[in-house]
Amino acid sequence: MMNMLFDTTTILIAAVVVIAIIVIAAGYVKAPPDRAFIISGIRRKPRILIGRAGVKIPFFERVDKLYLGQMTVDIKTEQSVPTNDFINVNVDAVAKVRIGTTPEAIQLAAKNFLNKDPEMITMDLQDSLQGNMREIIGTLALKTINTDRDSFSDQVMEKASKDMNKLGIEILSCNIQNVTDENGLISDLGMDNTAKIKKDAAIAKAQADRDVAIAKAEADKAANDARVLAQTEIAEKNNALAIKQAELKKEADTASAVADAAYEIQQQEQQKSIQTATVNAQIAKAEREAELKQKEVVVKQQQLAAEIEKQADAEKYQAEKKAEAELVQRQKKAEAAKYEQEREADAKKAQAEAQKFAAEQEAAGIKAKYDAEAAGIAAKGKAEAEAIKAKGIAEAEAMEKKAEAYKKYNGAAMAEMMIKIMPQMAAEIAKPLSQIDKINIYGTGDGTNGASQISGNMPIVMKQVFDTMSEATGVDFTEIMKAGTYDAKVNKNINLSGDGVSVNIDKTNK
Repeated sequence: MMNMLFDTTTILIAAVVVIAIIVIAAGYVKAPPDRAFIISGIRRKPRILIGRAGVKIPFFERVDKLYLGQMTVDIKTEQSVPTNDFINVNVDAVAKVRIGTTPEAIQLAAKNFLNKDPEMITMDLQDSLQGNMREIIGTLALKTINTDRDSFSDQVMEKASKDMNKLGIEILSCNIQNVTDENGLISDLGMDNTAKIKKDAAIAKAQADRDVAIAKAEADKAANDARVLAQTEIAEKNNALAIKQAELKKEADTASAVADAAYEIQQQEQQKSIQTATVNAQIAKAEREAELKQKEVVVKQQQLAAEIEKQADAEKYQAEKKAEAELVQRQKKAEAAKYEQEREADAKKAQAEAQKFAAEQEAAGIKAKYDAEAAGIAAKGKAEAEAIKAKGIAEAEAMEKKAEAYKKYNGAAMAEMMIKIMPQMAAEIAKPLSQIDKINIYGTGDGTNGASQISGNMPIVMKQVFDTMSEATGVDFTEIMKAGTYDAKVNKNINLSGDGVSVNIDKTNK
């Protein structure tokens, strides 16, 4: 029976926790960057979420949405509006607006545009903006409206901003698209300006053509004068050049004739001297060649004898050195081979000894490791077995004592156990409310304040818990806890004397 009661209590606590989690999950909201989520209901001042997440309390708070994106409003004068100079005009403009991002602007806009689409908001703003534009048109002349549209749009924005700020709306821009009048005066002004511009352009073109013709004639005259002067100077220079060339040619021809005669005489004398010198040189050359040939024969004989003797000595020396080098090389190779064989034998011997030592050390280490692991496993198994045995004996004894104690329990004891866990249940029920940083409580207007209403709900919640526990266990906890006392019947206090347990629920207003 006690096990059943314990399981029931656990299930109730788990159910309360699950319900609390579901409530929190159901109240989770997340606002996009272009919308403001306004949470109201408990707090005196609503919470505003823009681009972030929050939690609302179900059944106590609500979430409303406010569009914060840019909106386009068409501003048209549906009827003609007289200007300052009494000319009826129609103006077509476009304004870009949005709801302000400050908390004050959002609160103002929430009073008028909450949960409305952008189209509905623009329709609400259209009349006000049209009225502002009509007022500005009445203060300006037709020519000013048509020629200085920037100033016109600025005045409309300045005028409309005062009214829009009261609604929490911010005007981003205002552009004048078209301006027309009923009598076509704007077109007439355009035609007048067009004719004037064409006239000024024709006059300017005629003056420009005249200036061009004059400048061209002056330029042609100056060019002709310069050309004639230049040709005259060229002719004079060419004539002087021809005369100078003739004089120079005459002097050159005379000097050339004199030079040719002198050259012929000098050439003949030089040829004669050259022939004489040539004959003498040939005779001397023949004598020198004969002497040179005799000396060359003697030198050749001496060189041949020296070369034969030198070659024989060189071949003998080369043979001796070659034999000595071969002998030394064979000796070095034999010594090197012997040294390599000795070194190789020593290395193989040392390697074999090292391998033998390493194998002995590895075998000893493996044996020691296995011995240590076996001893550790045996000791661990023995300790675990003794611990399991002791734990089993202790659990068996505890179960026997718990069974004997359960046999002695009656309805009052069961009630006492249920009452002991009631604070924990109350804490779990109140845990979701602990996540709320601030609660504003408003009265209903019937003379009772919000605090008394919340505290008055506590006995109802506790009674529902008692009824659920009574149905689950079959024990009437209300009758047991009343204990038949006058105080319990009048003040609805619950007293149970057992091991000093006392639970009081006071329904008085605090």
